[in-house]
Amino acid sequence: MKIREVVVTGQNQVELQITEMDDLKLAPNEVLIDTEYTFISSGTELANYTGREQKVFQKGAWCAYPWRSGYANVGIVRDVGTNVTRTAPGDRVFTYGRHASTIRYSQDRLIAHVRDTIDPGVVAASRMAGVAMTSIIVTEIGTNPRVIVFGLGLVGNLAAQMFQIHGCRVIGVDPVEARRKLAERCGITHTIGGNADEVQAQIQDITNGELGNITVDAVGHSSVVMQALRATASQGQLVILGSPRVSVTGDLTELLSDTHLRWITIRGALEWCVPMYPDTGNHTSQFSKQQTIFDWMTRGQLHVEPLISHRLKPEQIKQAYDGLLNEPDAYTGVVLEWNA
Repeated sequence: MKIREVVVTGQNQVELQITEMDDLKLAPNEVLIDTEYTFISSGTELANYTGREQKVFQKGAWCAYPWRSGYANVGIVRDVGTNVTRTAPGDRVFTYGRHASTIRYSQDRLIAHVRDTIDPGVVAASRMAGVAMTSIIVTEIGTNPRVIVFGLGLVGNLAAQMFQIHGCRVIGVDPVEARRKLAERCGITHTIGGNADEVQAQIQDITNGELGNITVDAVGHSSVVMQALRATASQGQLVILGSPRVSVTGDLTELLSDTHLRWITIRGALEWCVPMYPDTGNHTSQFSKQQTIFDWMTRGQLHVEPLISHRLKPEQIKQAYDGLLNEPDAYTGVVLEWNA
């Protein structure tokens, strides 16, 4: 069976290829899905596309070139293996499947049924909400805390919305005015920008000198972590939500000393540390957080659709990657429509 799939063939090189999928019988736990929509992760996918993620040059690494990209897929189940219990032919499902017209997918990974009340293209985009929600899972929120989110791209915007849903007083920080305005459209009351000193002064002013009980680095840059540390109140929490990929020269003692002296807790928030499905005695999982995201979207509390700037055909993947990379103000989020 011939399929179309997105392949990152080298540094800053991506194409839609036509390849042959074997027609072998599905494994007992496998599902065959015909894709309707996928969504591009501007963090992970662009890091691999540009080579900022050094593992792309390591033979055998999960993202080594040529890399079949994508991990946000909505489609219709065509067939299932003999042991599949989580879905059936004809179901529309959201999965962590890649950018391809048809995928073979294991039910051991996330499968969530798509609700009729939500646009399936927007459901594909909700994949980034799953990334953002890890910051909620790892944090001790408490009562009425001040939360400062550094970076209002897709993940930061959604994290800020989620903390606000939890009753937190949220401040969003981003140097780009367009991102701040988009966050405001999504309901974030306070957004600020400027250089590090200007941002710190604004945080001091808004919080009456109390700073943030919780700060979140949603950028994935070590210098932003240091800026977030400065904005964190004593005995507060600093959440590293973005994956740091850029080397930064500095004095590590500054980080450790401030953390030590002001009793600050630093929390990592990589979503892949969350189990795929609820285990006995552990009800937090990739599945449960996706159901929560669907609930918030259905009730109009979580705004994902405003973050989608483009709906493109898979044949336009090069335009999509380069737009997200070079024109981030215009390309805030891209859905690929496989049946267009």
